[in-house]
Amino acid sequence: MTKTYEILLVDDCSPDQAWYSIVELQKKYPEVKGLRLSRNFGQHIAISAGLAEAKGDVAIVMDCDLQDPPERIPEIYAKLLEGYDLVLARRTKKHHSSFRVLAAKTYFYLVSWLNRKPIEGFGTFSILSRKVIDAFLLFNERERHYLFILTWLGFRAGVIDYVHEKRASGKSSYSVRRLIQHAIDGQFFQATQLLNWIVVLGLLFAAGGVAMAGFFIVRYFVEGSQPGWTSLSVLILICTGAILTSLGVIGVYVGKVFDQAKDRPLYVIDQVSERGVRW
Repeated sequence: MTKTYEILLVDDCSPDQAWYSIVELQKKYPEVKGLRLSRNFGQHIAISAGLAEAKGDVAIVMDCDLQDPPERIPEIYAKLLEGYDLVLARRTKKHHSSFRVLAAKTYFYLVSWLNRKPIEGFGTFSILSRKVIDAFLLFNERERHYLFILTWLGFRAGVIDYVHEKRASGKSSYSVRRLIQHAIDGQFFQATQLLNWIVVLGLLFAAGGVAMAGFFIVRYFVEGSQPGWTSLSVLILICTGAILTSLGVIGVYVGKVFDQAKDRPLYVIDQVSERGVRW
């Protein structure tokens, strides 16, 4: 496809022997550059580290498990040359468990609904022009999501469809707990609609309380005093639950602000392996 290229392999401090394999590959193929992070910072920060090191006019982002077929690279590159700033690959079939596929569909539906903007279930397999890469690297949020950033940037995007292949080897490192945490982080990074919903929920509870107070005052004068009800306990529990949930959501936002305010580096590079350099 081109005379000059580089292959950046980012090792997000994996627990296996991946880094040694990368070093051996680099010895054999000078176009390979290995980048090992000092600890596991997460997939989307690892992608950011790779893009920060990319020197080309175009960068292709893909996972290492070969579920994104490398043989489709010429097609996605040809799509970019049609005049797009980036091209996203849309999965027409996924080789995941039924639970994970259903969870992913539910997540993207909720994100689209909350943000009033359709966000399809694309993977990270994509190609970016230098203009998009430079714009992407302007972001310094710690809680980041690769696709959400690209959506926010708003550049002209093309789409190709492909079949999500089976994993070449091993198994996914995403447990159910990590997937849930990833979903929560993605939503909190994307928007603050949940805070607006808390305000609406509080107003609804306040309006309901005023309406009930008026109803019971009228009933007192019409029918006289009434004994207590079990429903009173239910109402207290519901209101208490709503208050604690609201405080929890606010607390999560405050925690994210606290993490961002510390202004720590997004990632730390432990080792680099490239032509003429290995440290």
